[in-house]
Amino acid sequence: MTYAQRAEQFRALHRTGEPLLLPNAWDHASAAALAHAGFPAIGTTSLGVAAAAGKADATGGTREETLNLARGLARLPVLVTVDIEGGFSDRPGEVAALAAELAGAGVVGVNIEDGRPDGTLTDAVLQCELIRAVKEAAPDLFVNARTDTYWLRAGGAGETERRAADYQLAGADGLFVPGLQDEKVITGLVEGMAGLPLNILYAPGALTFERLAELGVCRVSSGSLLFRAALHGAVEAARAIARGGAVPQDLPSYADAQALSAAYGEEA
Repeated sequence: MTYAQRAEQFRALHRTGEPLLLPNAWDHASAAALAHAGFPAIGTTSLGVAAAAGKADATGGTREETLNLARGLARLPVLVTVDIEGGFSDRPGEVAALAAELAGAGVVGVNIEDGRPDGTLTDAVLQCELIRAVKEAAPDLFVNARTDTYWLRAGGAGETERRAADYQLAGADGLFVPGLQDEKVITGLVEGMAGLPLNILYAPGALTFERLAELGVCRVSSGSLLFRAALHGAVEAARAIARGGAVPQDLPSYADAQALSAAYGEEA
């Protein structure tokens, strides 16, 4: 299958009538396990990638870690989209070069966000320049334009709608609004974006996957949830050993983990 065909296959997953559940991996092992479990597409979580490298998330410091991981994940038998934070640069040419390298490796999508580490939003004009640069460098790459209007509580529904329109005109293939759980706003975006797929971040205890589907959401991401669940599970297992308690019995075996490496390792 050619790259263009795989890219179209990824787009098609947003048009099935049911949301694409996109689990987010943080390293090769987690991605291989999700691929083995049968998920048709996986994303990366910038928090997980940064934390695994001992760095802070959303500060632009993990470009090389993200690129190196992406090269490996693109060899998995699954469609891969990569979280590139804000593009790791404010220079359209540098962001475009990264996009071209990712597409060249086989990555079919990217997330690019407009939130800044200081809690503000990137100027919408600059963000549109970045989106256009990515699309010019890698036309088939699915650009999921993330706006942090709700994540950072900066502007609410009005600013979200304005940015959605601007990003769509700049060439974005999807809109991602993490932190948004207002049903009325979600419905308004779905109806007002002329077919631009809406991506919502799953939040435990908030809108269910089923309800998001009813509202017309096309993609539901797990974000850093799986990474944080894995950290919690590791600590709880260690505590259980120390207390003489029970450790979960349905864990992957050593052989299972080895099999993932054998099937999806560096030489695959």
